[in-house]
Amino acid sequence: MALLQKKILVFQSDFGLSDGAVSAMYGVAHEVDLNLKIYNLTHNIVPYNIWEASYRLFQAVEFWPKSTVFVSVVDPGVGTNRKSVVALTKNGHYIVTPDNGTLTHLKRFVGIVAIREIQESKHRRDNTQYSYTFHGRDVYANTGAKLASGEITFEEVGEELSVEKVVELEIGKVIIGEKSIKGCIDILDVRFGSLWTNIERSHFSSLGFQFGDKIEVVIRNGPTLIYNNRVSYGKSFGDVYVSEQIIYVNSLYRMALAINQGNFAKAYSVGTGIHWTIEFIKID
Repeated sequence: MALLQKKILVFQSDFGLSDGAVSAMYGVAHEVDLNLKIYNLTHNIVPYNIWEASYRLFQAVEFWPKSTVFVSVVDPGVGTNRKSVVALTKNGHYIVTPDNGTLTHLKRFVGIVAIREIQESKHRRDNTQYSYTFHGRDVYANTGAKLASGEITFEEVGEELSVEKVVELEIGKVIIGEKSIKGCIDILDVRFGSLWTNIERSHFSSLGFQFGDKIEVVIRNGPTLIYNNRVSYGKSFGDVYVSEQIIYVNSLYRMALAINQGNFAKAYSVGTGIHWTIEFIKID
């Protein structure tokens, strides 16, 4: 795709919208090119939660046109020696971000074909070399806008790095047994409190589960049992009554658990992470 066609810039951060941080990044991008089309992925990442930043990129990136540039700033190590990079995914999207684990899901489930370290002496805003705590504005927004506008090419970002050495967060394992499958609760569908697991639909289906089945569900926080019940497997929330629980396939083709018109996470005080395990067991 020609450089002149790359005009889309998408921002993600944990900054929220209650102050001027996001607006400042917009302004920097428009200083580079007033014709850039700027959008938000989200600015409501839980503060410092690199895992969530990684997952939300995985959730959204593939649905944007090839050559879209994403700037993701969840950066608790800002100003330290962590690297500032631009990654190119297998599907042709660019991710401007600190190399702190934010690329974990894209590397694992989409593929990263190249990564370059941002040469800050060339690509940060002028006269910001003594500012150490707002790289989202001074480095990432500026570099992302230059790349999206065609002012620079990917090759001009900086030195190429090894994709194999990208910082990755630990991802929970999926264990398939004869009559059960066990994984982790990766993240919440935040507004509705549904539990999104790391268990792919294909692996779940390999055990012979069918729509309409009652399936035993066991949730643990480490060794502590949090939930144990039999739940219906349905195509959509309409397959169960309001307030009834349901197992379903989410929009990323992974297994999820919800309460129809309720909030499962709040109802049972369920969290996320590799220590939060969920097991689906076939009932004879």
